[in-house]
Formats: sequence, structure tokens, C-alpha cells
Amino acid sequence: MPNIILVGPMGAGKSTIGRLLAKELRLPFRDSDKEIEQRTGASIPLIFDVEGEQGFREREHVAIRDLCQMRGVVLATGGGAVLREDNREVLRTGGQVIYLCTSVDQQLDRTSRDRNRPLLQAPNPREVLTGLMAVRDPLYREIAHIIIQTDERPPRLVVQEILGQLQSSGPRESLGRSALS
Repeated sequence: MPNIILVGPMGAGKSTIGRLLAKELRLPFRDSDKEIEQRTGASIPLIFDVEGEQGFREREHVAIRDLCQMRGVVLATGGGAVLREDNREVLRTGGQVIYLCTSVDQQLDRTSRDRNRPLLQAPNPREVLTGLMAVRDPLYREIAHIIIQTDERPPRLVVQEILGQLQSSGPRESLGRSALS
């Protein structure tokens, strides 16, 4: 079974929706950020502090490459995973890519109390998120097979929409009816 890969900005719901989707499809769920933390024994903020964003992005690339070589997993990626061309290629060919699209307002609402997001530890998080979205949105769209809007929608409703899209999309015959019913 091919992988289902969730991309999108922080606060789009990739981890929450990914867990629910994996449960519905009876597939393992993987989160690239959690994979990095497990491999290093360090938190993402600590990796950013010690190695900088470039060091983190290198670790992220290796984790994504390894995770995309697996088969039959639901994978939630970090928001910046699409910044590297080699990551975009690995993601695009590693499975069915679903872009969970959300607004900056929704991102702010969902991340306002989360101290585990190094890029938001800034005086003006809205400005940071707006800048990130301007750069990353075209990259998410470039690799997405499916785009789903998540703003103000319950995660279970988003999962049902994803399941419907997967069922109706052409190259998904390999998922089989039992996994999607």
C-alpha cells in the first residue's frame, strides 16, 4: 500500500488528522518531527538552539527520506519540509501527498500557546507566519496530489473528506476498498 503524506504549515492539523486518518485506514502513523526527536534524544527547539535551522533541516531530510522508503504509512511532515528540493522530490514520489491548507489566523489560534515551535518564538508571530506562508504555500501546492482546507473544521470531518478524495482519485486502486470502507 502506498504512503499517505500530509504536508502544510504548522497548525494545519497534520499530526491530529494524520493520527485519525491512520486509525481509519488501519495504517501506522509516523510524524517526521517525532522521528527526529526519537533519533536524537533531543527536542526540536533544542536541536534548533544547538545546530541552528540548517542542522535541523539536514536531520529532517534524512528522516523524511527514510520514512518515505517505508510502505503503507500515514506520514505527517514538519511545515518546513518542503523548503528543500530533494525533500519535495522524495515526498512527491513517496506516496499520495495531501496539502492541509489553513489560514494564518487559524495557525495563530492553534499555535498561540505552543512553546515547542522555535520559528514562532518571535515578537510578531503573525508576521512570521505570513512570511512563511508566502514562501511555502507554492511549494506545498507544487507537490500536492490533493488539497484540503482545514480552517474551522473538526478533524474528523477533514479525515472524511480525505477518505472521499482518496477513494475517488485515479491512482489509488492499490488502497483497495477494504482500507477505505
